[in-house]
Amino acid sequence: DIAAGIDDGARLAFIAHDNPDMAQGDAIRLRCAGLLVNVVDRPELCDFTTPSILDRDPVLIAVGTGGASAGLAKILRLRLERLLPQGLGALARALEEAREGMRARWASVADRRRALDAALDECGELDLFRAGSEAKVGAWLVSGAEGQSGRFEIVLTSNDPEDLTLRAARLLGQADVVVHEAGAAPEILARARADAVRVPAGSVEPAGGIVVVLRSA
Repeated sequence: DIAAGIDDGARLAFIAHDNPDMAQGDAIRLRCAGLLVNVVDRPELCDFTTPSILDRDPVLIAVGTGGASAGLAKILRLRLERLLPQGLGALARALEEAREGMRARWASVADRRRALDAALDECGELDLFRAGSEAKVGAWLVSGAEGQSGRFEIVLTSNDPEDLTLRAARLLGQADVVVHEAGAAPEILARARADAVRVPAGSVEPAGGIVVVLRSA
């Protein structure tokens, strides 16, 4: 079978043996023949791994563990399947079709992002976990809220991000600016939006948008 696959021009190989020596031997032979190999339950022998895929076309969520536990990836994907409505893909397509309308309603990129963040959030007009949100995009374009802005203070009770309240986690995820004390925990700062401006307390802060001030209790 290995020789036939190589002769047919295969480029990927999946290997499953109960015998670890056989698995390693086949991996070496196939790799020497120019194939990339995946060995079941042997991540140290793998050239690639395959994530568990959640498909809500055009939305795709890949859950991978780098080969550490395919079972964990599968169960996590199955639990997400139960949470995410089937209409999530239709919502994505509706938002794609609404791009021009969004640009007309909210002129700046930041304004559009804040409006969309508010709409897609929990209990928002287009709550992505609520079935039927895809049918409400047109109405949202006409009457949707402008999105949150202002200055908000979060008092940190610990350096563990698991101790953040739901409101604090949401604000960090939407922040335009994060003002933090010296020595702020990297784990907390990592919960902020990736392109949020991070400035030490006492520095000049960029104006506008959502400004989140982190302060230790």
